[in-house]
Amino acid sequence: MQAEQITGLILAGGRGTRMGHVDKGLQNFRGAPMALHVMLRLQPQVGELMINANQNLAPYESFGVPVWPDEMQGHMGPLAGMQTGLVHCTTDYMVTAPCDSPFLPSDLVERLGDALLEADADLAVAVTGDGTERQAHPVFCLMKTSLLQHLSEYLRDGGRRIDAWYASLNTVEVPFADEAAFRNINTLAELKQYEPSPGQQ
Repeated sequence: MQAEQITGLILAGGRGTRMGHVDKGLQNFRGAPMALHVMLRLQPQVGELMINANQNLAPYESFGVPVWPDEMQGHMGPLAGMQTGLVHCTTDYMVTAPCDSPFLPSDLVERLGDALLEADADLAVAVTGDGTERQAHPVFCLMKTSLLQHLSEYLRDGGRRIDAWYASLNTVEVPFADEAAFRNINTLAELKQYEPSPGQQ
């Protein structure tokens, strides 16, 4: 799978409830908006890039990539962001990452793509850990853009759970060793926690 076949979508459409209803992707982290860190890590891995956001569109547009609000009204969660991305995607595949994950792996797309092709799957999703520590990271996924109609119908029928939607597809799970790479920053305390100390600058 070539990078040119893949569009990256940064999911920044949430309401930031755990961060005091601020726009998480625009919070300053290590000198730049958090979503910009995500963009700089994801952009080299894909052919095109876009952002799903439902507020503060102008600051996101200043990153220099297309910004799209949810196509479906009602704050339906990350699946609505994915559906929006699929509507506007012009490549065969789309990969998603949340705006609050500034440490995402530099080989995320390559490994998801290899696994999707090998399994002839509709969607590949990242997982970390083993046994009881095993955790799927459903917003880190690569999918065929041909899933647009399927996802739109799922949302129109009232579906909201990502894992339930995945369960209806031919999905392959892709193990990653570095759990910290999928760390997402949900609170202002975590934002401060992961800032480097002056000695680490």
